[in-house]
Amino acid sequence: MRDDELLADRFEAHRARLRAVAYRMLGSLGEADDAVQEAWLRLSRADADEVENLGGWLTTVVARVCLNMLRSRTTRGEVPLEAQIPDPVVEWAGASDTPGAPGADPAQEALLADSVGLALLVVLESLPPAQRLAFVLHDMFAVPFDDIAPIVGGTPTAARQLASRARRRVQGAPAPDADLARQRQVVDAFFAAARHGDFDALVALLDPDVELRTDRGDGAGATLTRGAAAVAGSALMFAVPERVTHPAVVNGVAGAVITVDGRPVAVMAFTVRNGRVVAIDALGDEDRLARLDLG
Repeated sequence: MRDDELLADRFEAHRARLRAVAYRMLGSLGEADDAVQEAWLRLSRADADEVENLGGWLTTVVARVCLNMLRSRTTRGEVPLEAQIPDPVVEWAGASDTPGAPGADPAQEALLADSVGLALLVVLESLPPAQRLAFVLHDMFAVPFDDIAPIVGGTPTAARQLASRARRRVQGAPAPDADLARQRQVVDAFFAAARHGDFDALVALLDPDVELRTDRGDGAGATLTRGAAAVAGSALMFAVPERVTHPAVVNGVAGAVITVDGRPVAVMAFTVRNGRVVAIDALGDEDRLARLDLG
């Protein structure tokens, strides 16, 4: 095997983890792939024999690329006042409704492995770039602060403070129940009540402080609807016969892909806790949906 083939094989062994890092940093599957590709280009131009820890080196490169991309968004004014809903990672729900079923996409499985829900990623979208990087690398991928410090241009203590500030922000993100089958029961009941126009049944399934975030792709970011009555009222739109609900696992939680005439019009993720829906994230940006691999 030639040296370039050996190098490519070594890189491929790290691709899934690098893509997971980039996705959590950027919230965009396309940009995550771009960041990983840039890491490969830099590796192919470097003297790989001088790299003692290839995984660590590649993670640092991807992190720097992602940080530059996040800062570039801010410079160009592309970050709305309200954070947009990140690209969802969708796996079709099988008989067991469990990630890892036969036929699952290995690349998506790598992203779903840590079950990082859209609710948490929405909070990450609102963080300053350096805080987001420090939190993602340390808290999600166990990268030491000594290694994070040079990336953010500070000391290990400063990197620790960045992660701490981010951690305080994300602590409010709702955590789902661990039982995916139970989540599915609640979500199925939600759609059944919506289709029948049963307002009272919808309210009973929703936490009193439930939040519905909807991103329609109009450039204004996600709109927020709060409270069981208001969210139940919004859910009655699913009483329209043309809307077909396809069960799916979205970022590790029970969700659905909504289609009209076979065309995806929304991807929804439900955060279910103690048998009630506490958060719904709905991406309805048709341009972004068209770029997702929804099968």
